[in-house]
Amino acid sequence: MKARWNGQVIAESDDTVVVEGNHYFPPDTINQEFFQDSDHHSYCPWKGTASYFDVVVSGERNANAAWYYPETKEAADHIKGRIAFWHGVEVDE
Repeated sequence: MKARWNGQVIAESDDTVVVEGNHYFPPDTINQEFFQDSDHHSYCPWKGTASYFDVVVSGERNANAAWYYPETKEAADHIKGRIAFWHGVEVDE
């Protein structure tokens, strides 16, 4: 699977985990140069508290376009630390 935004591949892996229709990529498969920490957080009752990254490509920022769970509730342990995308980031083969 590849994650693309603004014409750039920002993550690529054959080892994604799909949860609720979202592909969660292993952290070592994202291209770090396109990710900046965000202060944004959200809460899921069964997964836990999500942290976010802004995706920045060619000077354009996609705020909070990637999220991950640094710590998870037991039911979501299989996605702990993995990164998923939204806000126009395309994920396909």
